[in-house]
Amino acid sequence: MLNRVAVRDVTFSNALPLALIAGPCQMESRAHALEVASALKEMATRLGIGLVYKSSFDKANRTSANAARGIGLEASLPIFAEIRESLGLPTLTDVHESWQCAEVAQAVDVLQIPAFLCRQTDLLLAAAATGRTVNVKKGQFLSPQEMTHVVEKLADAKGGVLVTERGTTFGYNTLVTDMRSLPVLAQTNAPVIFDATHSVQQPGGLNGASGGQREFVPVLARAAVAVGVAGVFIETHPDPDHAPSDGPNMIALKNLPQLVEDLMAFDQLAKQRVLRG
Repeated sequence: MLNRVAVRDVTFSNALPLALIAGPCQMESRAHALEVASALKEMATRLGIGLVYKSSFDKANRTSANAARGIGLEASLPIFAEIRESLGLPTLTDVHESWQCAEVAQAVDVLQIPAFLCRQTDLLLAAAATGRTVNVKKGQFLSPQEMTHVVEKLADAKGGVLVTERGTTFGYNTLVTDMRSLPVLAQTNAPVIFDATHSVQQPGGLNGASGGQREFVPVLARAAVAVGVAGVFIETHPDPDHAPSDGPNMIALKNLPQLVEDLMAFDQLAKQRVLRG
């Protein structure tokens, strides 16, 4: 397993400077996606941090069947391709079905396996077969030790594997993040990502929708980066309170640069001995 994964010009490694995966929860429109991606690129260039743009073409696991799911595969893939080519940003999106993998891989650089699907062998094998990087989220129902078996299923992923912590189910409608999981996940030899926004999600907590506590995103993100991770995953939106999904746990786009700057300072402190050789 590669402990250093390159996604175009962005490198993820537990021993190298922090990289960022960021974008809105779901793809809403071409104009919205380009607006957010452009703002993120400007921020990343100014701060000097590697950036992968993320968004979901379909939120297939929404709490309610009536909830907005996104603009769909066919409409989203050209937008991902445009962001990649016009802005030079690597792109990431979720896949939910094995048949989607090859098609999605034509437009994006990283295929993401949702936490609920992280043990679906056929989906994992199909994602690995594309040659793209695979980011697999640890299921809310798994211990970090069990992710070793998930990563083993992705052994043929030529683009490398990232593993992401996003909290563990704790009672009803609540997640808790055990920071001890981060060094345990690193034992897979895959770069470890911390999902700061889904870790404060309250699944199904709004009676038909998921809630969240975005005020704790910086708290958990700083803690994870202080432990030492390859990257952070942060969903962001110009107006989170009116976003179609995951608004309560997304960070306002205007507030993201200061948070990222803070996280980079924590990361430098956490890794200074490693980086000095």
